[in-house]
Amino acid sequence: DESVTMEELLNDIDKLNKNPKINGILVQMPLPEHLDTNVIQNAVIPSKDIDGLSDMNAGRLFHVKEALYSCTPYGVMELLKRYNIPVMGKHAVVVGRSNLVGKPMCMMLINAGATVTVCHSKTVDLAKYTREADILISCVGKANFITDDMVKSDSVVIDVEITRSEIGLCGDVDFQNVANKTKYITP
Repeated sequence: DESVTMEELLNDIDKLNKNPKINGILVQMPLPEHLDTNVIQNAVIPSKDIDGLSDMNAGRLFHVKEALYSCTPYGVMELLKRYNIPVMGKHAVVVGRSNLVGKPMCMMLINAGATVTVCHSKTVDLAKYTREADILISCVGKANFITDDMVKSDSVVIDVEITRSEIGLCGDVDFQNVANKTKYITP
């Protein structure tokens, strides 16, 4: 709620941290502007930080230690594993750099042996990088942002964003046109 104070939110998180019946806490982002996101994320104890956003869990990911990881990138890695899609030695391009998806996705791919390029809203000539990707993961939240001319033939394209539009839910990838070029693609 926009009217919540830091003190109120921290008190609520403290109660949830202490409650043995609560296994996980998810703080819905973005927070109202008057709240300090970093303080709130780190108020959640690491063992209940199911988004993996605390400094402790993010640091453990960086150091390849067991932790709670952000669920979307973790799910992408599980998808690659279950479909026997090799990551080691592949060039992965991640379009997006959020703390929730983009940055953890990059670290998980690096930890799995991929060469990773990170692209974002300030990247000049984005298509130059996306066309080089063996594995392209888009997490920017712009409907049909990745088009067929931005994708290398026989690549793996994973779309992890959802945008509401006048025609319904859309992903970052122009699925209809990109699917014909790829080896694997997610809607």
